[in-house]
Formats: sequence, C-alpha cells, structure tokens
Amino acid sequence: MLLATYLFGLFAFTLPQAFSPLKEDGHFKFVLLIFCVTFLLPALNIGLFKMLGYVKSVAMEDRRDRVVPFLFMSLLYCAITYLFYSRTRIGIHDNLLKFLIIIDVLVVVGAVVTLFYKVSVHSIGAWGIVGILLPLNKVVEDGTLFYPMLASIVIAGVVMTSRLQLNAHTPREVMIGSILGLVTGFGSIVLLF
Repeated sequence: MLLATYLFGLFAFTLPQAFSPLKEDGHFKFVLLIFCVTFLLPALNIGLFKMLGYVKSVAMEDRRDRVVPFLFMSLLYCAITYLFYSRTRIGIHDNLLKFLIIIDVLVVVGAVVTLFYKVSVHSIGAWGIVGILLPLNKVVEDGTLFYPMLASIVIAGVVMTSRLQLNAHTPREVMIGSILGLVTGFGSIVLLF
C-alpha cells in the first residue's frame, strides 16, 4: 500500500515531469494525498474488515481473507484515479494520470490473481516498481533514475527474502508475484508511454 507513495515520492525528487500537468509546488501535496488515499484509507478499511469479520487477522494469511479487502482496494484505487481524471484538469495524455493507471493495474492484477491463488502482493508491488523504473531509466537522459532503479532491485530482493523468512509465502508464491509485478509494470510503461 505504501509503494504508490514511495514511487511518487521518488518522482518528486528525481523526475518532476512525472507530475505533469501539476505545478512543481504541488508535488509534495500530491504525494501526501496519495499517502492518505492509497495507504491510510485502505489500512483503516482493513481494520474495519477485521472488526466486521471479513478477515480473521490483518495479516490476511489465508487467501480467502484477502479477496474482499483486495477487491475493495482495487475499486478504491480505480475510483481515486477516475476522480483525478474527471474532477481535475488532468488529461488522458498527462504523465500523472498514466502513472496512476499503472498503479491501478498493479493493484487490480494482484486482486484478480488472489481470486484463484495466494500470491505475494509485496512481490507484485516491489517488482512492479522495478518494472516501472527499468524502461524509464532508459528514457531519462540525465541518468537520475539509475541509482533509484538499482536500489529498487535490491529492495525487491529484500522484500522477497523477508516474505520467505517470515514463512508468509512459499517460493512459488513469491516468484509468481515477482514475475507478475515486473511484467505488469514494464508492460504498462511500454504501452502507455
């Protein structure tokens, strides 16, 4: 849930054109807004789902516990993107909307796969960022994304290792999540940009 905030926070420092058409003084306000709607709101809802009995624990160790929260988060992320599109002057060709759509696609892929198989959503998110940064690094001429891209690869490896060390997932669940995240992030960037 924090990966959207991390991505836009990184862009605020290294790739301000990702926020097009927002003015530069609005980048950090946007990152704060993204934090609220993609982390705080879903986290509160997961707590609510726990209180209502839709999930046994907030760790959501069982695949069935993940279905309702993940579908809700997909709906929430897509609704927020639609609101940005319909209520602001952000257009279909603006970078900001494209990045929001890519994040939505990653969340929806995670939710849809969860309907059938328990997959590491942490791996989807971490490798989704790698998939976004890899082609962007090639396009950005000044090389500002090179070290963040390398760091994201290392972090994605640490995330995978931690999911295995905690026995939260099997190696197969982590690998499938990694492949889904990388392919979805990379493919979305190639298609939209």
